[in-house]
Amino acid sequence: MGSTYNNWVEREKKSIMSTYGRYPLAVARAAGNRLYDPEGREYVDLLAGIAVNGLGHCHPALNKAMIEQAETLGHVSNLFYQEPQILLAEKLLATCDADKVFFCNSGAEANEGAIKLARRYMRKVRGVDAHEIVTLEGSFHGRTLATLTATGQSGKIKDGFGPLPSGFRTVPFGDVCALRGAVTDATAAVMVEMVQGEGGVRPLPEEFVDALLALREEKGFLLIVDEVQTGLCRTGSFWAHQRFNVRPDIFTTAKALANGLPMGAVLATDEAAKGFEPGSHATTFGGGPVVAAVASKVLDLMLEERLAERAELLGAFAHEALRGVVAEHPDKILSLRGMGLMIGVELAFPGQDVWRALLDKGFVLNLTQGSVLRLLPPLTIEEADLTAFAAALAEVLRDVER
Repeated sequence: MGSTYNNWVEREKKSIMSTYGRYPLAVARAAGNRLYDPEGREYVDLLAGIAVNGLGHCHPALNKAMIEQAETLGHVSNLFYQEPQILLAEKLLATCDADKVFFCNSGAEANEGAIKLARRYMRKVRGVDAHEIVTLEGSFHGRTLATLTATGQSGKIKDGFGPLPSGFRTVPFGDVCALRGAVTDATAAVMVEMVQGEGGVRPLPEEFVDALLALREEKGFLLIVDEVQTGLCRTGSFWAHQRFNVRPDIFTTAKALANGLPMGAVLATDEAAKGFEPGSHATTFGGGPVVAAVASKVLDLMLEERLAERAELLGAFAHEALRGVVAEHPDKILSLRGMGLMIGVELAFPGQDVWRALLDKGFVLNLTQGSVLRLLPPLTIEEADLTAFAAALAEVLRDVER
């Protein structure tokens, strides 16, 4: 590691709370699909800030939109009408079957807002005391106390934060019988990711989705879909729930919405949106003019450049390249999973050494669930980068044999 890297590590230890297991990489600048360390070494970015930089880094059109809006109107609070937010809402709603949107600052806030909306709708609109939220094992919904409780994972993520809020139930992933047993008259909503990200890039089984929709029809709970990671063209459609022919009552987004600026949103049908009224929910910074202007441009570019279709095609290309690696190392790769440019390579053994070897070769991705290499590249990634990654993975796995 260079002297700059070591200097940054020592300075951080003295000044920043220790909440992150940092990668052994310092990033000084980025452009397009590349990251650069302080010494100028280039890395292929296959993580995109964890599905955030869908349009790559430092996109000139987004920089222009940000500067122009900052020179016109920066922050006035949500006490006032402002057109950048309205325009963004109109564009966002045009991509889906939702009717109303609430803007916030992050995925956790969006999921927290969705939980609040579901509970308040049941109590204030339907007049029933249905407050429980049912989620799936392996899910990840955020790190606020409510979204942490909703998250279907244990270990460090929840250790030491009790008592956690009541009103949540978690059932095994894809288990229809367990889902049916968990839903009661007290159930306000079932909350799912169409493809679990932190849970190991696991798409929901179609039969589970069919049963979930039938159960919603029978029992009348709301369906919340967490699209924080899967949304905005990532899975090969604009929203992952569209691939499953699902219309959620409420769904959430964040991450790629403003390509790196803090932005999240809760989208809902007109009926579900009745759960909120003036004063029932709010945020200081959500949907501010600058982030709204950038997010609006993000949507324009995603549609103009047909990035959902591109993600579908490149995802198929990547799977084909990786199937060659599986054929060479059938004993080392258990499965390939995912949709579009949300790809998981499940190894047959703990993957830390493989992940680190790939980083040393100049490929930035991450490891989830201890053995799943997770790829969430910019939607602008090139075929050559995916081919090079597959070749590097094959080489690393050969070294594992030796």
